[in-house]
Amino acid sequence: MAAITDLSFMYRWFKNCNLVRNLSDKYVFITGCDSGFGNLLARQLVDRGMRVLAACFTEEGAQKLRQDTSYRLQTILLDVTKTESIQAATQWVRDQVGEQGLWALVNNAGVGLPSGPNEWLLKEDFVKVINVNLVGLIEVTLHMLPLVKKARGRIVNMSSSGGRVAVIGGGYCVSKFGVEAFSDSIRRELHYFGVKVSIIEPGNYRTSILGKEGLVSRMQRLWERLPQETRDSYGEEYFHNYHPPSWASCCSCGFQVLIPYWQV
Repeated sequence: MAAITDLSFMYRWFKNCNLVRNLSDKYVFITGCDSGFGNLLARQLVDRGMRVLAACFTEEGAQKLRQDTSYRLQTILLDVTKTESIQAATQWVRDQVGEQGLWALVNNAGVGLPSGPNEWLLKEDFVKVINVNLVGLIEVTLHMLPLVKKARGRIVNMSSSGGRVAVIGGGYCVSKFGVEAFSDSIRRELHYFGVKVSIIEPGNYRTSILGKEGLVSRMQRLWERLPQETRDSYGEEYFHNYHPPSWASCCSCGFQVLIPYWQV
């Protein structure tokens, strides 16, 4: 009985030590709040009494989020691929948090398209995804670092299970592998300043990261723009094997990964 009592006491002590105090005084900046994980996180943190600074890509997304929450949430428009937009957002955050600094930065903004077999894609297709998911994340982090260090806060980067296992071609998994590497390196550097760095690796969730267009039509467009020589090398049978029902859902952020039926 004494051992059980001691374990119970230690559990309660450990749990209480990890509770975050004075949530109402803490600011969190979240990117990609128009929909998906960022939108849900912003709402949940407001419900817990925190001060949320939500960055949205569209005015429509920002307006709806403001309407559905409270005065504890403020929004700003942010394009993580544009340095001037990041600079403006950083100054805005600085004006909000003042001398206390930024308690948490959540790099959530991300895109999944274009995606498909690597040979079917162009350099521009890779760059479009990597610029948002990796380069944008890095630049936002670098600009916000002085504010996070001031608060001895934390950085949370949205990675993916696709950041460990590359399950689809294109820039998505490439960018998420990069997010993991950047997070690991900056984690060690910022330990000296009392700043924590974490990653989240979601599995299979339904979000709007793939847009509204069907996967079949996207694949069809990729196929049709290929040179005839490349199409001949794959053959019509290969292309048609990437059509339902031979798809398997096995990637993060709601990806239905295109896998030939003989590999499922």
